Amino acid sequence: MKILVTDSLSLKSHNDLSLDALSRFGEVSEFDNLTREELLREVKDKDIILTNKVTIDREVMENAPRLRYIGLFATGYNNIDIIAAKEKGIVVANAGSYSTNAVAQQVISYILAHFTKISQYDEFVKQGGWLKSKCFAPLVFATDEVYDKTLGIVGYGSIGQAVEKIALALGMRVLVHTRTPRDDQKFVDFDTLLSQSDVISMHCPLTEQSKDMMNADAFAKCKDGAFFINTARGGVVDEFALFDALKSGKLSGAAVDVLKSEPMSSDCPLLNAPNIIITPHTAWAPLKTRQRLLGIVCDNIQAFLDGNPQNNVAK
Repeated sequence: MKILVTDSLSLKSHNDLSLDALSRFGEVSEFDNLTREELLREVKDKDIILTNKVTIDREVMENAPRLRYIGLFATGYNNIDIIAAKEKGIVVANAGSYSTNAVAQQVISYILAHFTKISQYDEFVKQGGWLKSKCFAPLVFATDEVYDKTLGIVGYGSIGQAVEKIALALGMRVLVHTRTPRDDQKFVDFDTLLSQSDVISMHCPLTEQSKDMMNADAFAKCKDGAFFINTARGGVVDEFALFDALKSGKLSGAAVDVLKSEPMSSDCPLLNAPNIIITPHTAWAPLKTRQRLLGIVCDNIQAFLDGNPQNNVAK
């Protein structure tokens, strides 16, 4: 078997994760981050493609006559042409639930950072503010409790459920909006979630239905002063609308780990947005999490070679 790894740079921090485990399945060609031209050249003799965020579309598949399997170092698979894969009988296996704990803890970290103003107070002290203070507790920044706040979760997969569990432990009330109808009072329509939530956290996949679902109209329906979080996919948010909601004060703040264009482009509307925390798509990336991810990818390949594909999203 000839195996192509398209973008291993996204899986490693200072080479802390070895992909040697893949060599037991065949001859591995590993690249930091293939350009489109390089990708079309390298796939010609490959049986397996392993990718994180590189786009594998119909053209790529047609340039790879031996290709029978695409493995994702990710849960989302919007970078894969699933229709073309189905037509060609190519298995596409994703790695679900590997990052549940890591992303959930980052979402809660955003919430706590927003309401406690820890980073602002830390900077205040380091800039000499406490040294100059006439009071033992200079109340420079307005803080608040998360207890009794309402958290609105959009999407109710493993990450959304993990966020709910932690939020409940903090004393928050939880509302959920999901495509799947549920017989429970916490499941509400989208407009109700927007209007009643103090914090809104996105956990839905990027589909045609969810694309730009957080647009100007949606932000207008939000509770005044709501805090917005996106760790799902950048495409579920209209970034210009988010900027406007922050600038106008409709939102008290936002935290995003994902953007429509990654890496961030120089013309990204959120680059200079007020009251926003931006992290570079790293919520999923603790070493322990990436080790778990590699294990799932290897298990998926073994299942495919054994004739029993698992996690196949191209059925």
